[in-house]
Amino acid sequence: MSNLLKKAQDKIRPSWRQLLEQEFEKQYFADLTYSLSDRYLSNRQIYPPLDQIFASLSFVEFKETKIIIIGQDPYHSENKANGLAFSVNKGQRIPPSLTNIFKELSSDMQIEIPKTGCLSGWCKQGVLLLNTVLTVEEGLPNSHKNIGWETFTSFIVKIINDQLTSCVFMLWGMNANKFNNLLDKSKHLVMSAPHPSPFSARTGFFGCKHFSKANKFLQEQNRDIVDWSILDLTDVQYELKV
Repeated sequence: MSNLLKKAQDKIRPSWRQLLEQEFEKQYFADLTYSLSDRYLSNRQIYPPLDQIFASLSFVEFKETKIIIIGQDPYHSENKANGLAFSVNKGQRIPPSLTNIFKELSSDMQIEIPKTGCLSGWCKQGVLLLNTVLTVEEGLPNSHKNIGWETFTSFIVKIINDQLTSCVFMLWGMNANKFNNLLDKSKHLVMSAPHPSPFSARTGFFGCKHFSKANKFLQEQNRDIVDWSILDLTDVQYELKV
């Protein structure tokens, strides 16, 4: 099982893989791999499926990334998690937090509330849907917190901040806002709001208008805007194009 994550890494786009190559060789990542291996060997059910752990890095090349939405960890029930923050596979019931995201999207952009929870159409347009922690055990939210994923995803956020310009960061909730101090607000648009969870959406997520503000910023930077109405491209059965 020592090569557990190497198989998952095959799905990562080439430009991302090149940037992450040295990170995969660090001791913390080896420790993370062994920790996950132990959990698989003890027959615990882990989500998302192994080949979708790095799905967020599998749709567009590094330099095409323009919007980053950060979540907590994957959905922890069967057939929900697909490796994209807040997204579920086509045909699955839309979870409460994503329902609230769609309500805000509809209010902000005057579009119909989507009927699918698969957000791969956003990803194809350069939206990185990145969870802070990339795996979880069935029925146990935050069960893989502090095993190494936070170091890995912080590195991803840092290289976007350092090497790209004119990106939009949407930080929703306390976990996402921990990335705030990594971001250079002089060259990126950084927006914060409460988490879209039913427990907090009414305390400032509703009405934040992040979707329209993101497109306005991209347009001002001469970058292509995102068509937020395009979602249902695929059931996250993507092909790697080298």
